[in-house]
Amino acid sequence: MDSIAILDFGSQYSQLIARRVREAQVYCELFAWDTPAERVLALQPKGFILSGGPASVYAPGAPQIPGYVLASGLPILGICYGMQALTHALGGAVAASAAREYGPAEIEALRSDPLLPAGRQPVWMSHGDRIERVPPGFQPLARSSNSPVAAMVDAKARRYGLQFHPEVRHTPGGAAILRAFV
Repeated sequence: MDSIAILDFGSQYSQLIARRVREAQVYCELFAWDTPAERVLALQPKGFILSGGPASVYAPGAPQIPGYVLASGLPILGICYGMQALTHALGGAVAASAAREYGPAEIEALRSDPLLPAGRQPVWMSHGDRIERVPPGFQPLARSSNSPVAAMVDAKARRYGLQFHPEVRHTPGGAAILRAFV
C-alpha cells in the first residue's frame, strides 16, 4: 500500500492536509516534525509532505527538517513553512517579506509542470517570510505579486515547495495539486 508521511510543523491546516491526501485515496499519517525517524519510517512512506507552521526558519530554535527526510531520496512537498524549511536546509535563502501575505492571492505559473498547471490561479496565502533564492537544483515554478517564488521544483530530486496552501478550499486547484504529488 502506498503511504505518505506528513510532518507537522505547527500548521492550523495539518489535519486538513491529511484529509485531502486520504480523499486522493492514498493512506497517510500525521507526525510531529520531531517524531523519531524509526517511527515515521516504519510507515514505509513513498514520500513526505512538510506542513506549514507559525515559526520563521531562521529564528533560533525553529523547527527544522529531520536529516532522514532529506537523506531518504523520496519525493518531498513542502507547504508554506515546509517550503521555507526545505529552502533553508538545502542552501537557499528565506527572509522576512516586506508585507505579510494572508488571504486570497493569485499565482502565475512560470513553466508547465505536472504538479502545477500553466496559467494564473487563485490560492490562499498565509506567511510573513518568503523565498529570496531557491536552493541549488531548484527552479521557480510560480510567483505572486508578493512572492517572487510562490512555488519551486527540483524535478530531478522530486522535491516541490508551495508558498500557498493547496489543502484549503480557498485554493480551488489545490486538491488536484495534492493528487498530482501523491
